[in-house]
Amino acid sequence: MTKILAMNTIKNIPPDSKVWVYQSNRKLTDSEVETISNSGLAFIEQWAAHGASLKASFDVLYNRFIILSVDEKQAMASGCSIDSSIRFIKEIEKLLNINLFDRLQVAYRSGNEIISCSLSEFEKLAEAGSVNESTIVFNNMVTSKADFDTKWEVPLNQSWQNRVLA
Repeated sequence: MTKILAMNTIKNIPPDSKVWVYQSNRKLTDSEVETISNSGLAFIEQWAAHGASLKASFDVLYNRFIILSVDEKQAMASGCSIDSSIRFIKEIEKLLNINLFDRLQVAYRSGNEIISCSLSEFEKLAEAGSVNESTIVFNNMVTSKADFDTKWEVPLNQSWQNRVLA
């Protein structure tokens, strides 16, 4: 099995790279971020797809988001390699007692803070005027580095969550 070439950060990968974003249901402590980062770097160093060398990165951003990415020009992430990444993320969930797979959690900026809540709570915030069309939200459904760079942090009116404005 060939060792993965760890590029360490999403900033260093090409725009057409595959990206997965996992959002924690709570803010992570600096100690938890360090644990996750060390585990993530170790994971991508041994992560492989059919024995082919991959270029991968692993980031923890804003003490809340885990970003895993692969430059697939060299080799495509296979079903088995994607399954192993999901097992790894589930191990982090269990270790830190967090939820990283709740796609109905919305994360948004409130001043310098990032807050997360359920979609139904977010709808109530919109109704009350606590969030508006210019509130910055996180679109964790992005799947490429190009989309991550341009569509991950966006105003509410440019996101899939904009339906709460109706």
